[in-house]
Amino acid sequence: MEAVASILLVIVSILLIGAVLLQSGKSAGLSGAISGGAEQMVGKQKARGLDAVLVRATVVLGTLFFLLTLLVAFFM
Repeated sequence: MEAVASILLVIVSILLIGAVLLQSGKSAGLSGAISGGAEQMVGKQKARGLDAVLVRATVVLGTLFFLLTLLVAFFM
């Protein structure tokens, strides 16, 4: 059971890192600094669905990471 939980923990960790890195920031780099956030009203409407999916995936993966970490710590 400990080996399965450890393997799942590594997989969830990699997926969580990927989900966090794929998310865009509030200002989205240099373009956000120049435009001053006007891009969020006009240009970001299509990306809202992908951002919502990434946020939900991050919450689920974070919860799984927390539970698996407790499980691995309990068995050690």
